[in-house]
Amino acid sequence: MTSLEIGTVVAERTVHLTRASLVRYAGASGDFNPIHYNDAVAERVGLPGVLAHGMLTMGLAVETIVEWLGDSGRILEYGVRFTRPVVVDTETGADVTVVAKVGALDGDAVRIDLTVSHDGTTVLGKAQVRVRAAF
Repeated sequence: MTSLEIGTVVAERTVHLTRASLVRYAGASGDFNPIHYNDAVAERVGLPGVLAHGMLTMGLAVETIVEWLGDSGRILEYGVRFTRPVVVDTETGADVTVVAKVGALDGDAVRIDLTVSHDGTTVLGKAQVRVRAAF
């Protein structure tokens, strides 16, 4: 991390989510809201389809930088705004793409800006991670 510049892409990946991914996450998190697995319920409450859990999306986004960091313990702060849902189709699932760029350098910390998108639309706004710089 010694030669970072603002705008440098430090990590990127695409994660494919399926309905099975949502079921596994529901079991791990305890969030069994039927909008995350039942099309009829999602439709009845006015949603465009079954949605990925917001915290699942947030978690997979930050996980993108862990290999680059080498130690998740270097994460000092992480925040996002949930701006759009990730609709997970029964047949095709959903791809979530994350691009992590250096947003600011601040002495002993670096701000990483995450662009998180699904189907060409940004789904997390102001997704920023402050990490302790390596010395």
